[in-house]
Amino acid sequence: MDRKLRVGVLFGGRSGEHEVSLVSASSVINALDRSRYEVIPIGIAPDGRWISSSRSLELLKAKTGIDAGEEAFLVPEPHRQALVHADGDLAQVQLDVVFPVLHGTYGEDGTVQGLLELANLPYVGAGVLASSLGMDKIVQKQLFAQAGLPVVKYRWFHSRRLKESPGQVTSEVEQKLRYPVFVKPSNTGSSVGITKAHNKKELLEGLRIAAGYDRKIIVEQGVKSAREIECSVLGNEEPVSSILGEIVPSNEFYDYDAKYVDGKSRAIIPADLPAKITTGVQRIAVRAFSIIDCAGMARVDFLVRAKDRKIYLNEVNTIPGFTSISMYPKLWEASGLSYSQLLDKLISLALDRHREKSSLKTTYNPVKNWYTSP
Repeated sequence: MDRKLRVGVLFGGRSGEHEVSLVSASSVINALDRSRYEVIPIGIAPDGRWISSSRSLELLKAKTGIDAGEEAFLVPEPHRQALVHADGDLAQVQLDVVFPVLHGTYGEDGTVQGLLELANLPYVGAGVLASSLGMDKIVQKQLFAQAGLPVVKYRWFHSRRLKESPGQVTSEVEQKLRYPVFVKPSNTGSSVGITKAHNKKELLEGLRIAAGYDRKIIVEQGVKSAREIECSVLGNEEPVSSILGEIVPSNEFYDYDAKYVDGKSRAIIPADLPAKITTGVQRIAVRAFSIIDCAGMARVDFLVRAKDRKIYLNEVNTIPGFTSISMYPKLWEASGLSYSQLLDKLISLALDRHREKSSLKTTYNPVKNWYTSP
């Protein structure tokens, strides 16, 4: 291909992590090498409308004047591979690859990935299955436990059960777990809707908050004096891990404010851990990545108990943050891969995966056309 690769950067979305996505996308757009790529910004407003113009990011950040953007949509038809602008002549913009920088629901959970599969477009990151699994904290833990990976004790509930029998829910938690516990919506990221409960009153309040974000709620056993360790993974069928980093949160735990608002949390890179623990975390990170059939990238989060350095696998994040303070790119930079080189590698992995999938058969010719018979 002689011309530059046309990269559609997809950001925003119908998610509680909309604002985080805008900051990540700004970093990605600014870092993409303009000598190699033509960047097509594609914004998704909080109400789900798609807009594509050079001002898409600016309009979504401003939260006003979104109607001034050029409305666009992606056609789920495999021969166009184009973004269609909804003007009078339905002008099309051909895309070579899409870089989803969407965090949370309707973007990180397999929904957009399914649309891109239907459109036959290469895209950065995990496929439909891994995206869905990576978003669901409950199913992740079930799979990891089945594979023998170390996870904390937990209980989970449908929000309807909480509404009908809150006393039974709290009793079950108290019978199986010890305070403090963490209460989380099963399908959110960036610590949205997550609380730490030290008693029944806080547990009930945390359950109520979590139920406002998802129909499934998970309650996890707190780990005393836990260190929050993160590992970046990169690759398709042969993933590799970065060096490790440690987060020292500014609040009691690494909540939304500690991640993005107050600017007081600290990242220690590399994490000060014995070589045996470091190797163990890296091995588990790559294993978890493979178990959910991940591709491209993931940040894998761990808890390491201070007293005995016991490792607990927390979760896999299939579209980690790409802001200037995000651990995923910082860990790779510390491992010798710059931000722009990381973007190049992710795009290359996306194209490789798409070529491999495109070589597979999608039709079957039976010996006899039996289906035409009356």
